[in-house]
Amino acid sequence: MAGILDLLNSDLGKTIISGVAGQTGQDESKTGSVLTMAIPVLMQAMKRNTATPQGAEGLLSALNGKHDGSILDNLGGLFNGGVDSNVLDDGGKILGHVLGGKQQHVENALSQKSGMDAGSIAQILKVAAPILMGVLGKQSKQQNVSNSSGIESLLGGLLGGNSPKQEQSFIESILDADGDGSVIDDVAGMVLGGDKKKGGLGGLLGGLFGGK
Repeated sequence: MAGILDLLNSDLGKTIISGVAGQTGQDESKTGSVLTMAIPVLMQAMKRNTATPQGAEGLLSALNGKHDGSILDNLGGLFNGGVDSNVLDDGGKILGHVLGGKQQHVENALSQKSGMDAGSIAQILKVAAPILMGVLGKQSKQQNVSNSSGIESLLGGLLGGNSPKQEQSFIESILDADGDGSVIDDVAGMVLGGDKKKGGLGGLLGGLFGGK
């Protein structure tokens, strides 16, 4: 199973990072670092939301409808000439729904760790959110997920299956912490650490992009 670092180094991952960087006017390596930290946090927040039947049904409905993975079929077209405002609006809605009142805190924490201003972080997340939903939609289709327990299992497997409790608790802390950004250091060390291990956070999105 490919880890998230392999995934972001795949052709599709590079297209996403390059496209998001171009759309937001940011350095590609910094954009990659932000996405590497942000994606597990967004996934954990989604998993929280699926703990309620309404949340699970809402996510499943989105993955069966607008976010069925088709956005991944033409990323070149998506980024060429700038991302459509409808996609950005959609990204904003996804973030608002997934992160709720924690959105600004998460953006600030990522900003402190990456050295990028929070406004740019917000733009990166807006572009990335619909793509992440597309990735989940594609995976949902591949696994024939058809009910709320299935979608919770899908997210739980991607997170809990590869993430030791200690690492997962750090992600939780980002969603709960007081905004000092210190927890992000721990997560970044795990995700971007020198050992580049396949398990833990590195394995969260393994295989979604057809990696090794």
